[in-house]
Amino acid sequence: MDKLKLIIKREYLAKVRNKSFIVMTVLSPLLIVGMIAVVVFLTRMNSDQKRVIAILDESPYFGNQFITGPELSFLDLVDLDLETAKDSVASMGYYGLLHIPDGKDITDITEKIRFYSKSSPSMTVTGMLESRIGKRIREEKLEALGVSQQKVQELASNFEMRTATFSGERSVKGVNELKAAIGGAFGYLIMMFIIIYGAFVMRSVIEEKTSRIIEVIISSVKPFQLMLGKIIGTSLAGITQFVIWIFSASLLGVVVFSLMGIQWNELNSRTNLPPETMDTINQAAASNEIVQIYMTELFKIPWFTLFISFIIYFVLGYLIYSSIYAAIGAAVDNETDTQQFMLPVIMPLMLAIYVGFFSVFDNPHGPIAVGFSLFPLTSPIVMLMRLPAGVGADGVPWWQLITSIFLLMLTFIGIVWFAAKIYRVGILMYGKKPTYKELYKWLKYN
Repeated sequence: MDKLKLIIKREYLAKVRNKSFIVMTVLSPLLIVGMIAVVVFLTRMNSDQKRVIAILDESPYFGNQFITGPELSFLDLVDLDLETAKDSVASMGYYGLLHIPDGKDITDITEKIRFYSKSSPSMTVTGMLESRIGKRIREEKLEALGVSQQKVQELASNFEMRTATFSGERSVKGVNELKAAIGGAFGYLIMMFIIIYGAFVMRSVIEEKTSRIIEVIISSVKPFQLMLGKIIGTSLAGITQFVIWIFSASLLGVVVFSLMGIQWNELNSRTNLPPETMDTINQAAASNEIVQIYMTELFKIPWFTLFISFIIYFVLGYLIYSSIYAAIGAAVDNETDTQQFMLPVIMPLMLAIYVGFFSVFDNPHGPIAVGFSLFPLTSPIVMLMRLPAGVGADGVPWWQLITSIFLLMLTFIGIVWFAAKIYRVGILMYGKKPTYKELYKWLKYN
């Protein structure tokens, strides 16, 4: 036990004192906050820059249809022919020219409407123009059929279905997706930690193996102790770096965005949504009842169970995958030879993310979600996506949560046992590129 503590301490101090570790610990929050600040700044610049569109309307139908808004500015051209209008718009540097010719009826006119610009227009601009023109066409055709403006407005009314639980308590749409996204954030954090710091364990083993230091170390400690010490020491160094990143990035973000005068609600980009959707969102935001329901649903999330489960799945998931990384590092002589073994390691993690987003979001208690939340190599991510829905009668059954953790612990013991056998043999093997057949032979050695 004392030797294991010494190995853990040695690995931890070696990592945190490494120059690259210190540089990345300092630079990463600066780069992350800087990237976000640049994206927000450019988005603000883009949204502040209005596109000016000239309108050459020769028809009697679209007079009041084009009103200047926050993104588009319209300029009416009068008493100009089309060629003169195009030359004027091009010379003035406007975004484009919308030409609406005259015709015998609105159907004939719409077939001749053209939009001229220097290059291909954006889909946002054309979508806004098509929406306004289409709305006027629909109104005109309904009026031609004898439908009054009042009836037109009634026909345009949107229907929103109200939902409720069997007990009569009102619910809102999107709550399940919101809860799954919260769990998905925890799962994604686990995946990134495994990929980054699992690779650190592998590189550490390769470096010591190629420098022959391992031959000296292995004479004093057992291979299993060395492997476990590397895994725990590296994970503690990684956790230290992650904690520093979170606190420093949060503090730096508050300072930078305050200096830039950026409000946090500006980070939600809703400028490209159509007006109808924006109205719905604004109405929902203005409704205290709906906001209260969302807050109530968030408070219903078993946060304590979620955090405890996150720690358990975080630790067990990392130990499983880092053991595999350590075994791979012991089996090869350089990092290039690890590529043939990396795909089977990464695949379960990527599969868990895709299954979580495509299955748990839609049906968190379906057979696919349940199956992958019990499968040990994917459960650290998929189960965390299911847990915000609750635990017990209305959420994840307790037996599934306990079974998932139990299977994860059994898998950890089994994988560590297999990884230790590969580690014990491979750590002293040099000059031979291993294959899966070779690894199988190592597992049979006593």
